[in-house]
Amino acid sequence: MEKTLNRIHPVSDPEATYFLQVSWEKDLGTGFDLLLSDCQCAWTGTVSEADISREAADIEMDREKYVEELRKALIAGEESAGKYNFVISRDEQNKACHFSYERNLKDGSFRLGSLKLQEVPSPAEVVKELIGYCLDSLGKLRAKTEHLQRENERLFSNWSDVERRLEKCVEAKEELEADLYSRFILVLNEKKAKIRNLQKLLSEAKESAVDAKCARDSIATTQMVIKRENNYDASTDEESENPARASLPSAPERRDSSLLGSPDVMDPAQRRKRRQRTAKPAGTGAKVA
Repeated sequence: MEKTLNRIHPVSDPEATYFLQVSWEKDLGTGFDLLLSDCQCAWTGTVSEADISREAADIEMDREKYVEELRKALIAGEESAGKYNFVISRDEQNKACHFSYERNLKDGSFRLGSLKLQEVPSPAEVVKELIGYCLDSLGKLRAKTEHLQRENERLFSNWSDVERRLEKCVEAKEELEADLYSRFILVLNEKKAKIRNLQKLLSEAKESAVDAKCARDSIATTQMVIKRENNYDASTDEESENPARASLPSAPERRDSSLLGSPDVMDPAQRRKRRQRTAKPAGTGAKVA
């Protein structure tokens, strides 16, 4: 069973202090028990699930919303201070107490619920129970506070470790960045030198190509000039040869003229007689000697 204990002040006597304990099983909407005490007298009562449904129907409010309003009025305590009013009226013998709770509005208030509480025969036992509940709650809160304190210390220690690790990571990151930057500079300089060399080679290749083209052009020009000169010389030789050929007679003519200009053919007998006549004076001269 869950319980809550709140301190309330009735509208009729704001200086008076009452302690209201609300206990329920699973959900406030299934019903709850009330215990009201001013440390001298005590009253108790029960609100059933049917009572809750009836009160919600009377004020024409959705049941779930009505249960939420009850939670804020009876359980929230200081969180809802000033938003809800409590009305407490006791009879002369304090045998019974009429307790009602209302929701404040701008123009007034409307009642959420009310019930008649019966006097508890032994108020001291009730006060004892309330004090025990307060001590138990205080012990739970203290244990929770200690647990939260230890958890906070653990988280602070983890945070310190994480902070130190983060600092180391930052230092390592900076060192790595510096190393990478130095390596990058070296690589960049090498690439720049390589690019300059390539540009130099490219310019030299372009110059060589231009020179080769100029040489080819000059050779072609020279060849063209030589060819033109050869053609001119050939044409001149042909012109000089043509008059010489024209002055020479033809082969039959040359043969005819050679035949005409040659001496007459002698008879073989005449040739022998001529040789003999020429040989005799030679022989005679030898004998005389």
